[in-house]
Amino acid sequence: MKLFRACLVSTLVVIAFGSSVAFAASDVVTLKVAHFLPASSNAHQKLIIPWCEKIGKESGGKIKCQIYPSMQLGGTPAQLFDQARDGVADVIWTAATFQAGRFTKTEVFELPFMINTAEKGSPALWDYIQKNAMDEFKGVKLIATHFHDMAPIHFGKKSVKTLEDLKGLKVRVPTRFSAKALAALGAMPVQMPSPAIPEAIGKNVVDGATLPWEVTTAFKLHEICKTHTEPGPGHAGISNTLMVFAMNQARYNGLSPELKKVIDNNSGRETSRWVGKSWDSFSAQSRKAAVDRHNTINILSDEEYRRWAKATESVDDEWVKEVGAKGANGRALLDDAKAMLKKYQN
Repeated sequence: MKLFRACLVSTLVVIAFGSSVAFAASDVVTLKVAHFLPASSNAHQKLIIPWCEKIGKESGGKIKCQIYPSMQLGGTPAQLFDQARDGVADVIWTAATFQAGRFTKTEVFELPFMINTAEKGSPALWDYIQKNAMDEFKGVKLIATHFHDMAPIHFGKKSVKTLEDLKGLKVRVPTRFSAKALAALGAMPVQMPSPAIPEAIGKNVVDGATLPWEVTTAFKLHEICKTHTEPGPGHAGISNTLMVFAMNQARYNGLSPELKKVIDNNSGRETSRWVGKSWDSFSAQSRKAAVDRHNTINILSDEEYRRWAKATESVDDEWVKEVGAKGANGRALLDDAKAMLKKYQN
């Protein structure tokens, strides 16, 4: 009888312990986080992982991330935003404007020669969206909106210092307004996903590509390309791309108030500024890798910079007309975007 009672007590203890473990496990929220770059990229290692570690620590271990780089959940980079909206992923990081024409009002920041630094441009982007374009982001909770470092043009063999040097060259572009900018500058824009760039340049399918400095090392472009063209210090970049870090709205709504607060504390203007500042630091590291290989960095003279900026003014006008056709005041939105950028330049 004593043996029976001992076994019964032991069994109840095991059951109780097992139930508490199961309960504790059910308390943990695991977020599926998806993006399109390799796990070796700075975005993965120095932005997404630190953000996940921070919310994990601040939640007392109640929020964890399972990160899926390189489109491991399937689909294409252009589908990532919808994957977050539809719940395929809980959190995504992507270039929103891989979906051409969907984020029309927000695209104002992708007009040529708009952004000087990611650190200063990213909080302006956040403010602009909150004021003017939240309707373009229905279905997700925005965590951060930011830019990458200023995207120079990387060339396999050509050396480009002037508009005349660029004329007729095939250049990969990431978005439709970067395509319009390069066309206005006399180049032949070609759109393709970033993972295809190294082979395309190596096989002379394209002469070059607009791409952030940071990504060049992830794709080893500093080894494939021999020259790079960029504006001088203090000048805005030739092009940029709108990046978003976003969470499925229903997933966020289902969190406890305590865990919502953790996400809220790691979202917004200052998170956007942090991401932008981090990206600026990545730029210097990757640019140095190209310099160390004795690649040629062609920096536009002030006079040449003005020529390039002048040549692309029609792109701004085209955006204003397009937004106007959809019922918005494009000129007012452009002025607002520039005013917000100026605010953070000081």
